[in-house]
Amino acid sequence: MPKFIFVTGGVVSSLGKGITAASLARLLKARGLHVTCLKCDPYINVDPGTMNPYQHGEVFVTEDGAETDLDLGHYERFLDMDMHHVNNFTAGKVYQTIIEKERRGEFLGATVQVIPHITDEIKNRFRLVTKGADVVIVEIGGTVGDIESLPFLEAARQMGLEAGRDNCLYVHVTLVPFIRAAEELKTKPTQHSVGKLREIGIQPDIIVCRAERPVSADIRAKIALFCSVPKEAVIEAADASTIYEVPLLFQKQGLDEQVLMLLRLRATGRDLDEWEEVVGRIKHPKAEVTIALAGKYTELKDAYKSVHEALAHGGLANNVRVKIHYVDTQAPDIERLLEDAHGILVPGGFGDRGIEGKIRVVQFARERQIPFFGLCLGMQIATIEFARNVLKLSGAHSTEFDPKTRYPVIDLLPEQRQIKELGATMRLGSYPCAIKKGSLAHKAYGALQVTERHRHRYELNNKFRKLLEDAGLHVSGVNAPKNLAEIVELRDHPWFLAVQFHPEFRSRPLRPHPLFASFVDAAVHRAHGADRPPRPQASYVPK
Repeated sequence: MPKFIFVTGGVVSSLGKGITAASLARLLKARGLHVTCLKCDPYINVDPGTMNPYQHGEVFVTEDGAETDLDLGHYERFLDMDMHHVNNFTAGKVYQTIIEKERRGEFLGATVQVIPHITDEIKNRFRLVTKGADVVIVEIGGTVGDIESLPFLEAARQMGLEAGRDNCLYVHVTLVPFIRAAEELKTKPTQHSVGKLREIGIQPDIIVCRAERPVSADIRAKIALFCSVPKEAVIEAADASTIYEVPLLFQKQGLDEQVLMLLRLRATGRDLDEWEEVVGRIKHPKAEVTIALAGKYTELKDAYKSVHEALAHGGLANNVRVKIHYVDTQAPDIERLLEDAHGILVPGGFGDRGIEGKIRVVQFARERQIPFFGLCLGMQIATIEFARNVLKLSGAHSTEFDPKTRYPVIDLLPEQRQIKELGATMRLGSYPCAIKKGSLAHKAYGALQVTERHRHRYELNNKFRKLLEDAGLHVSGVNAPKNLAEIVELRDHPWFLAVQFHPEFRSRPLRPHPLFASFVDAAVHRAHGADRPPRPQASYVPK
């Protein structure tokens, strides 16, 4: 039977439960254990697919096409393994399942209630991810005290009774704020948070203290006393220079040893050498390049979390730090904001806000010969810009933004025209892509056949494909079964490539995505030329 670790949060949201869960997973994997993670989201949406990025951050897409919470990206990057649809579920999905069962008469006339029906369904979903795992880390979203989280916390409490306390462990992540006027850290919010958790019936085994200052031994002892945990089970989680350092900081405090002891697990020696080397390269780069990320959700960096991390991984592959300059595509002086960039990236997105600004961004990169990388919508924008300014097709557009455009270079597929519901109705998940030999994409990948993850509804209109290619915008990657353009590139440019898919979802610190590595390499060449820093050892080149 696998062991369960439940990670909860208190005081405020955005404390880093996902990073805590992923870091603990990395430590346990380094001890030779098979680990997987599960994220529970307490909101009523069936999935985050229709949610505004300002509300939720990015939507992460798995290989099997599930639209999930961004924490699954942390799990994949830290564990270097794929998550699937069973690794994330919401309250909405749970209630939907129970209501559908009730309508089919599966409860035999019983009164359907939160306990036991909702909590039983939650526990069933906890168990769905256990195959092949020694340890399942369950992150419960929200904050202790939220009404939405109560069924999940109750289900976690029941798991302790059913599986036995040797098989369940509770980790509580809480805030220890620094009060500047008093010049001291305060433990009272943590005490209240743990008290609230105890009211629900859960006594935490380990408390992870988020703080902007070091947590002294005296403060830890106070938290241990008032929250009924051993002093060694109070773990400091101060702000780190990189999220990838967090597992190492936890390991130094013995978090993995605490978990192994409490769950009575046997494990091998610790293998963190490669991870330590990655952190060393991040903290001590040989040079720096600036990448302009031109989007419309730039006020919330989590909206582009996977892109941010993939660029950092591209820096790892080139021994440089990538400084990301977020550019709002609604800014009137957008060209001035791009002048110092060594590379320009236009990410995905939905809706017409900021579209004309993105078109100007692509034009700037194309005409100024600045390395350019377009992702999903970024590829569609690159196509629109080329059609307007090179082919001189005035008003060329996507029918998403201008249904009556004379030149619909981006359009819906026929089967998408019949769809009325928005949730989970796009081209989602992993699709194959055949790459043209000798193309920039081929040189970057070192392969002629790849698979990449998608999340979009509109496609490059094949009616304009020959016209675009004859003018110089080459389609270098194609989904052969449907004859859909997946990659476009310019050959009379230092580095200009745009993709219909989302390569950022497959990039990891130990395996940087080849397109991001190649893009950053082009930016390094622009920034440093012949004086570029030496590349890292082969083990950090994308596999």
